[in-house]
Amino acid sequence: MSRRVAYLNARLLDPATGLDGLGALLTEGTLIADFGPGLFSEGVPEGIEVVDLRGRCLAPGLVDLRVSVGEPGGEHKETILSVSQAAAAGGITALACLPNTEPPLDNVSGIEFIARRAREVKLVKVFAQAALTRGTEGRELTEMGLLAEAGAVAFTDGHRAVASAQVMLRALSYSTAFDLLVVQHPEEPTLAGGGMMNRGEVATRLGLAGIPPVAEVILVERDLRLVEQTGARYHVAHVSTRAAIEAIRQAKRRGLNVTCDTAPHYFTLTEVDVGSYRTYAKVSPPLRSDHDRRAVIEGLADGTIDAIASDHAPHDQDSKRVPFAQASFGIVGVETLLPLTLALVHKGQLSLMAALRALTCRPAELLKRPLGRLRRGGAADLLVFDPETPWRIEVDAFRSKSKNSPFDGLPVAGRAVRTIVDGRTVFTLEG
Repeated sequence: MSRRVAYLNARLLDPATGLDGLGALLTEGTLIADFGPGLFSEGVPEGIEVVDLRGRCLAPGLVDLRVSVGEPGGEHKETILSVSQAAAAGGITALACLPNTEPPLDNVSGIEFIARRAREVKLVKVFAQAALTRGTEGRELTEMGLLAEAGAVAFTDGHRAVASAQVMLRALSYSTAFDLLVVQHPEEPTLAGGGMMNRGEVATRLGLAGIPPVAEVILVERDLRLVEQTGARYHVAHVSTRAAIEAIRQAKRRGLNVTCDTAPHYFTLTEVDVGSYRTYAKVSPPLRSDHDRRAVIEGLADGTIDAIASDHAPHDQDSKRVPFAQASFGIVGVETLLPLTLALVHKGQLSLMAALRALTCRPAELLKRPLGRLRRGGAADLLVFDPETPWRIEVDAFRSKSKNSPFDGLPVAGRAVRTIVDGRTVFTLEG
C-alpha cells in the first residue's frame, strides 16, 4: 500500500478555485487523495501518518517560470542539485530552466540531459525551455516540434532577445502548428547594447551607459504585430516598464494570445538601488524608475501580468566583484521569491490569493503542466508556509551555490516551512 500522510489543521489555499478555509489534506503515494474542511472530522484512521500544521497555510507548490541553471557548462555557479535544493527551500516544487547553458539547450540530447539529471537528483521537478534559435544566436530556428516531443515546455533564447523580425515571424508561425509557447527577452538590442543600467538621471550621475526604457516597448510592440498576424502563443519575460505593460494590456483587450511575467526585483527595487555601483543590483532588463515599479504592481493587481518568476541568474564572485561595467547581469532569486511576493500582500497591494495565483496555477497553465493546484488525483506538490513569520534574508545561508543577491539583510515576513514533491517532503525549515 502507498504511504499515506494526513496534513491536519491546515489553512487550505487553492488559487485555482478560490478555496480558502481550515481543513485537512490526505496524500497517498505521489497523489492528493482528498482534502477539505470536513476531512478527518471523526479522527484519522490507523495506518496514516499525521502532520499537524497548526493553522499554517497549505497551498500548491510554487511553479517558477524562469530559472538559469549552470549545468551543463557552468557548474561552478549552479548545478541542478544546488538549484533544486535552493528551490525546495523557497517553496518551489517545479521550475523551468532557461536554455543559456554551455552548450545551449538547442537539441534533443540537451533536453533529455536536463530531464535525466532532474530524475537523478529527485528533489523538485525541473523542466527545460529549449532554445528558439540554434546556439541562441537569433538566426536559424531549432527543431521546435522534435524538442517539444522530447519534453521542452517553451521556446526562448533566454537572456538574449530575438532581434530579427523575420526570425520571430517564422518562429511564431511555426509554433502555431504545435501550439508552443514562444518567450521573448524584451530588449531591442541596438538600443540596449552597451548599456549598464536604466537610462536617466541616476545613470548620468554615476557616469554609466544607460538602457532606455523604450528599448523594451519597441520590441514588445513589434512582436505583438507579428502575434496579431500569426495567432501564436507569445509570452514576454520579466516586463519592467509602464509602456510595455500598457501595450500588453491593450493586446489582451484585443484578444491576442499574449501573456507576461515579472520578477520580484522589478516591484521591490528601483534604479536608485544601484547606489554606489552595486553590481548585485545589475540585472537585465535593468531596474527602472519608481514610476515603472508602481506600474508593475498595478499590472499584477489587474491581472495584466500573469505570473511572477524568480529570474534566478546565479553568478560567482569573480563575475560580480568587479567594476560595474564588467559585472555580469543577474541575481539569484529562488529562495526569495515567496517572501518578496508576500511583501505586496502585507502592504495591501495584492491579495494573498492573487499572489499565489501568479506563483502557482497561472505559470503551470502557461507551461501546460497539470500542476499548481489542489486537485484530487493530482500531484502531491505542496507548500506549507507561514505568511507572517518575520525573518531576515541572509545570503550566506542560501542553498544556492551563488550568493549574488541585492536583498542581503532585508527584513521580510513569510517563508516556506515545508515543501512536498510527489508526496515526499524535500524541505523542512527545521532541517
